[in-house]
Amino acid sequence: MKTVQIINGPNLNLLGRREPEVYGNRGFEDYLDSLRDAFPDCEILYFQSNSEGAIIDKLQQVGFSADGIVLNAGAYTHYSIALRDAIKSIDAPVIEVHISNVHAREEFRHKSVISAVCRGVIAGFGLKSYQLAVEVIV
Repeated sequence: MKTVQIINGPNLNLLGRREPEVYGNRGFEDYLDSLRDAFPDCEILYFQSNSEGAIIDKLQQVGFSADGIVLNAGAYTHYSIALRDAIKSIDAPVIEVHISNVHAREEFRHKSVISAVCRGVIAGFGLKSYQLAVEVIV
């Protein structure tokens, strides 16, 4: 059985309520149940934090044992060199995901400082972005 760790960054705890025109009306915990149902032979773990340090701690905790990590770093995607360094330091492949198409949004969202150290990037498919990332890992 493969183990996939999903890590969501800042403000993603507000999915379903935050900017529904961009992020949809579904909360992540509700979506997580259907994602686990879609991959019954996979252990899908979930962690969310608004704190950059807590996300780095989680990457280091699971980065040498998980089969893969699905990371939506939120705003940290665009400026966190510390997060980039943490991803680069671990063994587990990291798939960067975004619910929205960040390239169709504000210009500051067009640049990711973590993409170059991730296995790949999936963006713009709503919550399905997570499913696509899990499929890549599995």
